[in-house]
Amino acid sequence: MEVSWINIAVISAALLGLVNIVDSHLLTRRMPSFQVYLLLVSPFILFSGIVFAFLFPLPDNLSAWQILVAVGAGLLRAVSVIILLYTLKKEEVSRAIPVVAIYPIFVATMAVPLLGEVLTGVPLAAIAVVVVGAVVISARRMPGRPTKWLGTTFFLLLASSILLALADLTSKYALGYLSSWNIYWISILVLSVIAVLLSLRRHSVAQLTRIKNPRTSLALVILNETLVVTGALMLFWAMERGPVSLVSTIASTRPVFVLIYVLILSRFRPAFLLERMGRTTLAIRLAATALIAGGIAMIYLT
Repeated sequence: MEVSWINIAVISAALLGLVNIVDSHLLTRRMPSFQVYLLLVSPFILFSGIVFAFLFPLPDNLSAWQILVAVGAGLLRAVSVIILLYTLKKEEVSRAIPVVAIYPIFVATMAVPLLGEVLTGVPLAAIAVVVVGAVVISARRMPGRPTKWLGTTFFLLLASSILLALADLTSKYALGYLSSWNIYWISILVLSVIAVLLSLRRHSVAQLTRIKNPRTSLALVILNETLVVTGALMLFWAMERGPVSLVSTIASTRPVFVLIYVLILSRFRPAFLLERMGRTTLAIRLAATALIAGGIAMIYLT
């Protein structure tokens, strides 16, 4: 039976949600600074990019414009990822990820005029439901206190969301003449270069000795980067075969998986994350999760 791009996109969202959980743990529990984390992961993503570039070289006779578009897509995605990682150092992962997850609304509105995609009533409704659910998850309400939303961090996450939407649209265009493997290693090489430029400082190198439980931290970094490779390749594979607006919508269900992982960890490993949720907040986020799941069901039905 042929593997559906929808199923692959859902699996990608689940894997990348787990990546965000590990990112949050490493940034808040083990790393002395954001720059140290970038310095630690950059050699792994650089090595991964070089290996895939060797295994899957670019096709012959590419124009300078085509190469520029692919690199531009990688640059947009890399900056989006860097902004997200920066906010995860300061914000709960189950609140940060949903804000970035609203990017399908930007993809959907731009894909129609730019890529000629056609969205009928049901897919549009599905996008709206998923986006509403993702935004509601970001609310935090405690008994006797007004609902608290993300503050100044919201604008950083909104910028990350817009950049991610532009990256998906540009990647979809580039997938017309490049494979998903090519798009992946170009994106990952661009990310590694930016990570090195931001983190290679004398004080960052000196802080490497302050990493908590360095062996365990290194093992988690290796595991996390393996998940990144798998999840990203699945995402590009789905994007290559399905409408970018709907693939992006499915990918935006990542907050559902993040919330599930947070609930599991709060039960069995409460010290793994800095997450703290009261009953009211939990109820709101569960309701929002149901909205997102409903949106996915609508996409399946179409």
